[in-house]
Amino acid sequence: MAEASIHTVYYNSPIGTILLQAEDENLTIVSFRDDVSIIETGTTASPVLLEAIKQLDEYFAGTRKQFDLPLHPAGTAFQQKVWDQLMKIPYAETVTYLHMAKRLGNVKSIRAAASANGKNPIGIIIPCHRVVGADGKLTGYAGGLHRKQWLLEHEAKMAGKKSSLF
Repeated sequence: MAEASIHTVYYNSPIGTILLQAEDENLTIVSFRDDVSIIETGTTASPVLLEAIKQLDEYFAGTRKQFDLPLHPAGTAFQQKVWDQLMKIPYAETVTYLHMAKRLGNVKSIRAAASANGKNPIGIIIPCHRVVGADGKLTGYAGGLHRKQWLLEHEAKMAGKKSSLF
């Protein structure tokens, strides 16, 4: 069995450095990195990473509202179900953690759904930033609440909506 080919690039977004990683031809990681000292100079880009960079450029420019990339996030079966539900949240819309639990078929799974949301390894593209607290306020985001707020306000602006934040 052939060993997987792993490629890594760092992307400078308007809200910080993002690590992108692909295994073979599937995107596996998109995560913010605040420690710029970790940036390596010998990174390699595969076709899927080049396409991810192109699509992220379009997203940040406001011309892309939906990503079209082969994804392979590593996680449990339950986490996969949660991440599949996240992909169904429309651009510039938000849902609550309770709504996510209901979509999963069990309101008692709210904490587990929130935990899985927080473990999403492919941020922005699997839009975990679109999940908010029951009162509509921002809660938890692995990339930092300032980035979650920026992403939601960016999407609202690009969609011609007034941001409901604050």
